[in-house]
Amino acid sequence: MAKQSSRFDYFKSRHVPELTVLWASLSDFSYDRHAHEEYAVGVTLAGQQDFFSNGAFHRSSPGNVVLLNPEEVHDGHPGNDSTLGYVMVYVSPRQVESMFADAVGREDAGRFRSRETLISDPVLRHAILDLSHLVTQQAGTRIEQEHSLYRIATRLVQRSGMFQVDGKVSRPDALLIRAKEYILAHLKDDVSLDDISQAAHLSKYHFLRLFRQQYGITPHQYVLNCRVNAARHDLAAGAPPNEVAFRYGFTDLSHFNRRFKRIYGKTPHQYQRSVTARH
Repeated sequence: MAKQSSRFDYFKSRHVPELTVLWASLSDFSYDRHAHEEYAVGVTLAGQQDFFSNGAFHRSSPGNVVLLNPEEVHDGHPGNDSTLGYVMVYVSPRQVESMFADAVGREDAGRFRSRETLISDPVLRHAILDLSHLVTQQAGTRIEQEHSLYRIATRLVQRSGMFQVDGKVSRPDALLIRAKEYILAHLKDDVSLDDISQAAHLSKYHFLRLFRQQYGITPHQYVLNCRVNAARHDLAAGAPPNEVAFRYGFTDLSHFNRRFKRIYGKTPHQYQRSVTARH
């Protein structure tokens, strides 16, 4: 029997900026450890979804909701011989922070983070599927899509929300945040471990241990991850893949292709064609 291939279909909302839906079918693919800038909330549809996130291993069955906070390192693969099917909604914090604040009734609530990664909640599941279908079919008005997103945000806050107020972080966290800010400001530069550790005011090896302990990946992996995420935005805006590869310091297009596909399941060209053809 021929082995099935994996499939990844991305759909960008025409109405809500920085909102993307992914319908995925995995039989022969495993994601590298990576993190997204967005909130990622989805539903396991078929098979078994195994992944590492937030320092723990998770196994999701059909009907479960999966929630990943921004910058939360994770991987993912089918958990058995069956094809894994799932849908995932990716939305920028900028699009939902006011919705979270409204749901809790405080404008200064801070940044929302869910305490739960796997959630069994029919109300939340149906809200995610409703929004996913609206975006996929390019249906409904902007108000309808925003209302559907608001239903998701409200339900998340009702279930398990906590809010982080800016400024209330420990010293190690503050140093690592400084390092991450340096990385993001120098994505197009040939930065070294010395450069990043100096920005954090830590010795190189202390920084390396602390970073990996805190985030589950090395600084080098984090730099590559951030470059791929930035490249994705440029691709969606129509920039040629070879120019994007050069812009973010990949040695050549094949290197860029490999790194991008390990996170998004498609080559840069395939991803660009997917999101721009339907937008």
